[in-house]
Amino acid sequence: MSILHSLHGKPSSAYFATRYAVLREPLGMPLGSEQLDDDGEAVHAWVEKEESVVAVGRAHIIPENSDGSGADHKGPGAAKIPAFGPLATQTAHRPAFQIRQMGTMPNHQRKGHAAQVLNRLEEVMVEQLGCRTGLLQAREHAIPFYVAQGWTIIDEPYEIGQIGPHRSMMKKFQW
Repeated sequence: MSILHSLHGKPSSAYFATRYAVLREPLGMPLGSEQLDDDGEAVHAWVEKEESVVAVGRAHIIPENSDGSGADHKGPGAAKIPAFGPLATQTAHRPAFQIRQMGTMPNHQRKGHAAQVLNRLEEVMVEQLGCRTGLLQAREHAIPFYVAQGWTIIDEPYEIGQIGPHRSMMKKFQW
């Protein structure tokens, strides 16, 4: 049996260990690169199965004065993340949120865990925090998953440092 959790604030070390194992370690990135400066203010969701964290994700409100650009992780050598087109041109409805750091352990993929995490993050950001637009930067292999969850591609392909090709995606929410 799997259990879905969510938290507004900094999650456990087991959550971060999964985030590192799925998203950073395969790229040869150092321990600590899985953490972001605003993790303490973000909303985190994860699936736990048999006392192990098997899927993770996080969301944060994008500040009104931000176009969503920034550093990929905290610490030196972080790759630059480009702006979201709709935020840069001020055509996105605010408040807006960004999904980041979604990942599922390889032996638990294709079992609906990522969809559970994403749906919980969307629910909290929209229903509890009043956001109207969601934005994310998807690795190429994850694009079909996000499309199946109702997200649309909004920008041209681009590279993020050591991580590789990405596409920006958006989802509009009604109240």
